Amino acid sequence: MTPQSEILLQLSGVGKHFGGLTALSEVSLHIRRCEIYGLIGPNGAGKTTLFNILTGLYQLDAGSFTFAGSSFASCKPHLLAQAGIARTFQNIRLFPNMTALENIMVGRHLRTHGGIWAALTRHAAARREEQEISQRALELLRYVGINRSSHTLAKNLSYGEQRRLEIARALATEPKLLALDEPAAGMNATETASLKVLLQTIRASGITVLLIEHDVKLIMGLCDRVAVLDYGKKIAEGVPAEVRNDPAVIAAYIGGGAA
Repeated sequence: MTPQSEILLQLSGVGKHFGGLTALSEVSLHIRRCEIYGLIGPNGAGKTTLFNILTGLYQLDAGSFTFAGSSFASCKPHLLAQAGIARTFQNIRLFPNMTALENIMVGRHLRTHGGIWAALTRHAAARREEQEISQRALELLRYVGINRSSHTLAKNLSYGEQRRLEIARALATEPKLLALDEPAAGMNATETASLKVLLQTIRASGITVLLIEHDVKLIMGLCDRVAVLDYGKKIAEGVPAEVRNDPAVIAAYIGGGAA
């Protein structure tokens, strides 16, 4: 058994319903600290629903959810972000008319201490904190490899740069768990290879990564463990070699037209 101290996130019997539709049913899994954990499955399998539960956009209807030793069965997104869960979205959600630097600074404000009054009066402490936020944002731009675009509006960045900017903004919140929803979607082979290196670097820094991805080759070559959802149920979990050869996984993908 995995020691409890090594488990960062634990889901037990999680269920979610939308009217008469069962999106998730009795999903149980655990994610260890500092691992890259992949979540795959055909379209409509419940992957994004699970992400939305983990980030507070949906409340679970059954089961339990603990993160870093605390229960979050019913919680707001900002509280989960403060606890250390950050995410990106399948469809890029940046502030298009703000610069790359400003987008990251927005994410960094989650960890600031100054209040509204200090900001309005331009108190010395508030100015100093704002400078620290800007400096950290520049560091994160360098970290993800787009520092030359710091003053470029987000809408004018290339697609791959926008994906990296989303990751940098999520990292600005100082997460324990970084949840990425199809970060390689729309990328070419070179961009995907570069993303793989970035995610390995993020894990090496001590951040756990949870990854939804349709690029099965990327998942199998990157993740320590993989879980597979199909029709809202977990049908397989294990190291990539085990999952790749699981008959239930093969059947699910062939049946979904994604062999």
